[in-house]
Amino acid sequence: MENEVNGGMAIHESRHQGSDRTAAILSTIGEVVYRWSQADDRIEWNGDAAALFGLASPESVATGAAFSELVEEPGQLARQEALAGTDTGDGVPYQIEYALRPKGARGPILWVEDTGRWYADGGREAVRAEGVLRVINERHAREQRLAFLSRHDDVTGLYNRSYLLDLLDETITSTRKLDTAAAFLVIAIDDFHLINDAYGYRIGDRVLAAVARRIRGRLRDGDAIGRFSGHKLGLILMNCDEHEMPFAAERFLAAIRDDVVATPDGAASVTISIGGVSLPRHAQTPDEAIERAQESLGFARDTGRGRFFAYAPSAEREAERQSNIALSQQLIGALSEQRVRLAFQPVVDIHTRKVGFHEALLRLAHPDGTIVSAGQVVPLAERLGLSRLFDLAVLDQVLETLIRHPDAHLSMNVSPETAAGPDWLAKFAHTLDQRPDLGQRLIVEITETSAIRSLDDTAYFVSTIHDLGARLAIDDFGAGFTSFRNLRELRVDIVKIDGSFIATLPRSRDDQIFVRRLVELAHDLGIETVAEWVQDEETAAMLAEWGVSRIQGHLCGAASLELPWK
Repeated sequence: MENEVNGGMAIHESRHQGSDRTAAILSTIGEVVYRWSQADDRIEWNGDAAALFGLASPESVATGAAFSELVEEPGQLARQEALAGTDTGDGVPYQIEYALRPKGARGPILWVEDTGRWYADGGREAVRAEGVLRVINERHAREQRLAFLSRHDDVTGLYNRSYLLDLLDETITSTRKLDTAAAFLVIAIDDFHLINDAYGYRIGDRVLAAVARRIRGRLRDGDAIGRFSGHKLGLILMNCDEHEMPFAAERFLAAIRDDVVATPDGAASVTISIGGVSLPRHAQTPDEAIERAQESLGFARDTGRGRFFAYAPSAEREAERQSNIALSQQLIGALSEQRVRLAFQPVVDIHTRKVGFHEALLRLAHPDGTIVSAGQVVPLAERLGLSRLFDLAVLDQVLETLIRHPDAHLSMNVSPETAAGPDWLAKFAHTLDQRPDLGQRLIVEITETSAIRSLDDTAYFVSTIHDLGARLAIDDFGAGFTSFRNLRELRVDIVKIDGSFIATLPRSRDDQIFVRRLVELAHDLGIETVAEWVQDEETAAMLAEWGVSRIQGHLCGAASLELPWK
């Protein structure tokens, strides 16, 4: 008997020790197990609940009523709803989150996850519950952070673009329904790239945040501000019609220009430009509001720094926009249907008139067979941002022509935007790496304005062209401001004198002086010269006397779609 008693005590002690170990493990991971009984309202805890909740005494959580006093108000309702329903015999599972704020507790508010199952023993009212309480402060903080970022920008603390546009949509709907007025403004920091270049992107972000705080301080109740994009802010001004909008905009302009913007890294002198549109009078949808506020911002920036421009309907501007859309569709259609053609104009020796090479010029074939010249296509492509696509199409045809016709020597033009990007040069290099023989029969022409846009980028472009065995020409030389020192440093092979100086050369003493000096300096630097737009022998004779190497123009032959090599 004594052995049985001792054995029972050992088993009980072993279970107790196991329970203690379990409680200790749960406490280290921020959890406790509980069992609650309705009959006496007692809660049995497996684990040190008082310590976990920062309480001085376990009695503070010994009953359901005592524990309920710790639960924040929204959590009380959640707990009541979790314990409602019908128990079919297996109990009813629940999982809820709520906050605990212990009275006299040593720590801050605690967020807990309460997971368990309640039982009704045949009825609808819970008579007991068993579960696990887990402290989830870190997880809750992450969730709160994610919830914040779902609506707010991390840098400025303002509404993010997505939520701002949701508010814009709601504002337009409410103004139309209630017959009220509002305004949507887009604000941009002037020359923001200069701030980034001078101080770094971190300070640029801080300047943006400081500007946002200053503008937010000038808003009224009900107005909204958010980060629209990059260095732009969006404002929604309630109860603001088109007559009040300029006064509101001036308030924001003055808030920035009248004092330097201070950041932890120093102060910066900043101005802003603003474009605005009245809602719903001049914008019935968020897309219209965005487009017209952005358009107005563009007009404001075109007139100078620190300006405001309000959108106003313009039949002429709308007609131009519709025309651009139609032209864009036509140009894209020509590319997709492979209606890009090459015309070849000879560039000849000024003395022997022997062809040195042909310039490959862009032509566009309409579906009806009519041909459009580069002078009509290129300006449209540049205005609509399609130059790169046409340059790539021309590159394909020029390389294919050189491969098919071993006697062909060609030059081709590359727009400034294309020369500044990586894809054209990468494609050029890939082909010439495989066919290095093509390089000696190819000249790449870039305009003078693109050459001076970024000398470092141009130097890399030129060196890559040379490394692949091709030559480089500066087209339309004289129209810009490239110095001969830059030509020497860039190792340019050819300068093509802008045709505007050649067209009236026999009758213009100023053009004669300019061209003669240009040719002399190019000769001293060992750079070959080509004169464009040569129309008559009188002009050719003058150019030959001054030492021009080659000429191009109707005197020597017009551009033709016919292949010169047969």
